[in-house]
Formats: sequence, C-alpha cells, structure tokens
Amino acid sequence: MISAGRRRALSVALTLTSFGLADGLMRSVLAQSAQREIEMTARRFRFEPSEIPLKAGERVVLLIRSIDFVHGFNAPDLGIRRDLMPGQVTRIELQVKVPSIVDFLCDNFCGDDHETMHGRFIVTA
Repeated sequence: MISAGRRRALSVALTLTSFGLADGLMRSVLAQSAQREIEMTARRFRFEPSEIPLKAGERVVLLIRSIDFVHGFNAPDLGIRRDLMPGQVTRIELQVKVPSIVDFLCDNFCGDDHETMHGRFIVTA
C-alpha cells in the first residue's frame, strides 16, 4: 500500500507531467497552424510582388487579386495551378520545405508581354 504522502507526490508529479505534455502539444499545434498571409496582385504583365522571401518549412497563404484579366498562377515545382478571376481574391496555401528558388508564372495568355509575367519564391533555411 502507498502512503498518503507518496500518493500526493505521485499525483503532483503526474499533474505537472501532463501539463508539460499538454503545453508542448499545444505549442506544436499552434506552430504548425500558424500561417503568414502574403497579399499579391496580378495584372498585365506582372505579379506584385514578384519576389517573395520565405523560410523553409514556413506555412504561408497567398491572397492574390487579379485586377484586369483571368490570369493563371502556376508554380509547377509545387504542383499548384489556379485561375485568378478579376475582382476576386484567390487563396493559395503552400509550404516549401527545403531552401530553394521556386518559380511561378502566369499561364493564361494575357497579351504581347505575357512571357514577362512571372516571379519566384526565394526560400532560405
């Protein structure tokens, strides 16, 4: 049989341990769900901003507003492709896990300078 003092000590130890585990789990969940929002504009013949710095593993949400045309947003290396409807905000969630440079481009022909409508994510450690 366990003495009352030992039971109390064991109870306190278990309570502190469970709070510590719960705190650690909560911090982990919050860190994973934290997302930075990046506002972008698509217009003939550019994305603004066209260079976007990211940290490897960072979860971000792009909020892209097309001003003048049904542009396309295509980041082939990330497997992301969306149409950007004029006057609407298109929400794109992404996470680049390793340091790299990831290109994106408009893939809906929007006029004579269409080939200049591109950008890149610059992902650092």
